Amino acid sequence: MTPESVRLGQRATDKDDAIRQCGALLVALGAASQEYADALFDREKQVSTFLGEGVAIPHGTNESRVHIKKTALGFIQFPDGVDWAGNTVNVCIPIASNSDEHVDILAALAEVLMDPEKAEKLRSSGSVDEVLGLLGSIGSED
Repeated sequence: MTPESVRLGQRATDKDDAIRQCGALLVALGAASQEYADALFDREKQVSTFLGEGVAIPHGTNESRVHIKKTALGFIQFPDGVDWAGNTVNVCIPIASNSDEHVDILAALAEVLMDPEKAEKLRSSGSVDEVLGLLGSIGSED
């Protein structure tokens, strides 16, 4: 992840607006086309991308992978929260991945979220460097 992939202190009117912002970030990063961004909605209709601890991981369908240009993660923080079908989401981590590497990313992210202190920092941090540091620890041994 790069500083350009992190957006702190954002607002979303609802879940669809948050998903729209996630797709736009992946497009802006050059990771995917608008077709992939649109497919984030298709995935959400199949199964909720809410992960827990105030985090959702919007990503496209398997069929939409043809619209991915490179693997990328984004990070969008919504301090006021977004209603996600009855759950509150404060962080969206949109994913563009052409292979099954996103499975490893999700498993590593789940490890970070199991630490309540780290999860809270992701939800409330005002520092891009702190967010990158927390996510940079994904998969590393502590």
